[in-house]
Amino acid sequence: MVRFRSYSHSHATRTEPGRRGVLGVTREVDARRTRFTKRWARGIVDRAFVPMSSDELVGYLTDLSDRIVALHTAAKFDPDQAREIGAALVAADVTDSGALGLTLTLLTADPLTATAGTPKRRREIRAALADGFAAALRERTLAEQESIRLALVDARRQAEQALSVSQARFQAVFSEAAIGIALIDDQQHIADANQALGDLLGRAPDGLAGHGLDEYAHPQDAEAVRSAVAGLFAGAPTPVQLERRFTGRDGALVWGRMTLTTIEAPAGHQYAVAMIEDSTERRLLEARLEYQAWHDPLTGLANRELLLKRLDETLAGKTGAVGLCYLDLDGFKAVNDSYGHETGDGVLVAVAQRLDLALRRTGCLVARTGGDEFVILIDDPDGEPVQCGERALAALHDPLRVGGHELSVSACVGVVDRVVDRFTAAELMQAADTTLYWAKSEGAGRLAVFDPDRHAREVARYSLAAAMPAAVEHGEFVVEYQPLVGLADDRLRGVEALVRWRHPELGWLPPDKFINLAEETGAIVPLGRWVLRSACEQAQRWQDIAADDFFVSVNLAVRQAHEKHLTDEVSEVLSSTGLPADRLVLELTESAIMGPAAEPLRALHALTDMGVRLAIDDFGTGYSNLAYLRRLPVHALKIAGSFVSGMADATDNGVGGPDPVDERIVETLVELAHALDLTVIAEGVETVGQASRLREFGCDVGQGWHFARPSAPDAITARLLAERNNHH
Repeated sequence: MVRFRSYSHSHATRTEPGRRGVLGVTREVDARRTRFTKRWARGIVDRAFVPMSSDELVGYLTDLSDRIVALHTAAKFDPDQAREIGAALVAADVTDSGALGLTLTLLTADPLTATAGTPKRRREIRAALADGFAAALRERTLAEQESIRLALVDARRQAEQALSVSQARFQAVFSEAAIGIALIDDQQHIADANQALGDLLGRAPDGLAGHGLDEYAHPQDAEAVRSAVAGLFAGAPTPVQLERRFTGRDGALVWGRMTLTTIEAPAGHQYAVAMIEDSTERRLLEARLEYQAWHDPLTGLANRELLLKRLDETLAGKTGAVGLCYLDLDGFKAVNDSYGHETGDGVLVAVAQRLDLALRRTGCLVARTGGDEFVILIDDPDGEPVQCGERALAALHDPLRVGGHELSVSACVGVVDRVVDRFTAAELMQAADTTLYWAKSEGAGRLAVFDPDRHAREVARYSLAAAMPAAVEHGEFVVEYQPLVGLADDRLRGVEALVRWRHPELGWLPPDKFINLAEETGAIVPLGRWVLRSACEQAQRWQDIAADDFFVSVNLAVRQAHEKHLTDEVSEVLSSTGLPADRLVLELTESAIMGPAAEPLRALHALTDMGVRLAIDDFGTGYSNLAYLRRLPVHALKIAGSFVSGMADATDNGVGGPDPVDERIVETLVELAHALDLTVIAEGVETVGQASRLREFGCDVGQGWHFARPSAPDAITARLLAERNNHH
């Protein structure tokens, strides 16, 4: 007979967290917006003259602040709205470049906007606002230039009638203009220049006369300036506009936006007027915005966007000559939790500096892609990705000094060492990320190199995992049953339910092809639930022809044992199928019930109170803590097949007698289990000799190919009918 025991159980409770009110959040946002607007107004007043009172300026900027906040949170970004805000600053005579720089700095650093929206949205807002500001300022400047040009034309036209008055008027406009102006004669030399142009070029206006404008251009831009002036006198349509670099007396680089036009003079002479606006600040601002778009604001390293851009360019221009090192710090969350995020940011900056210094000479691109992750791009044909990865780990060997703390930091690196050219940038990044996972699975401070074969196997495994939930719904899984035979009388005591997968493409898959994967991904929970219901439904059909103690045994995975609603699910299955609880045996591994978690133990006690019987599977390969076992609600032990396989004699293997160590282990396990009043089931019984020795040791039940292989329910039905007829 199969002997079982029962135990009591306990229950766990849980509480539900509270919620934060919405009103407090709204007031906090309003307060932050008010502080932002006041800082904005105060900064503008300090940097530029604005024809408004302080209250008027705050009121004007409050409306713009509301529009800025709305842009950060809008479902779809409209760049024209951001450009209108930039233009609105110019309309309010906030035209100083320092005021614009302050505005963009606030949008980057102020708490109101620094974390609002996505990083991409924030960059788009800053760029569009600056573009609108520049466009509006350019339109105003062009209007002033047109006014000057018309004044010059008018002065020449009125020369014969009121020459002295016109000349005086022209000279006033020429001298007082805020932008640089030069009169160029038909020899393409400067005939006259105003003070603004002298200031722009760092020279006295009188000293410019007689020289070509191209002489003051940057060497790389001189030809473009010379060609533009020559083309104007050759009859090119006017006006001509271009933006080029000029060099001042001290060698400073100056960007000038130049407009060229012609005027007619008496006696058939022709002159050109060059009006040059200083666009250096705008150019620097654009460069800063571009830098921010491609670089990480914390560490100054390249960001993910620049990395992918460079990677795309490299893959497009080369074949198989690219490598990646994907680096992730070990246990970085503990730094933030223990020392705070400010120290954590300091660690990231220090790590970035170490990596950049260690790899700068190699020509690698070091990027921070997010959090504590860094990627090194090696696009030099002579570079060695593995060596770069080792150099990166070595750079972090010495402790870091951050915020008064000495911190030891390690990392893992996944290296993609010049894989084939069929990879896209996204696929290459994914391969590096996968390789990093391999490294981290081996411990801290490890380096792993991408293996295409291993990657292909894992992709196939994950494909199976992704298909598993749908496979359950589509009926691709089937359950086979392996007999559990009483060793004393060779009678069928029960069956173990074993799941198989009839994959539409891969064919018949045994459990070792997908069970471990199902446990890793969590798919084992719905699959195990389906197997339990199928097995109980089938066991109920056998009740009329089976003995009173006949049972069906179903494996329970570790994840299932930790499910909060396990007891309710088993109860519902038994109730809906009509199977008596004592006809169900749930098999668990030792790790499922002997770990630190309390939930599985409570569930197991509740199951035994219902009448369900429990068995420990593969006993002897896990904890094997018999003292602890006495307190568990367990009814049977299944001795691992690895011990049974050593119990062979000359008849079985033709080479010698049994392994005395395995025999002694099995005999001891049987004795101890019986001392605890537990049923003993031996797995993996494949020979007559093994069955005979187990019988001698007093083992209760055997399972294995010696008795029968797993089969469809019809085969079990036939055997049950045969045993019933023989018994009668």
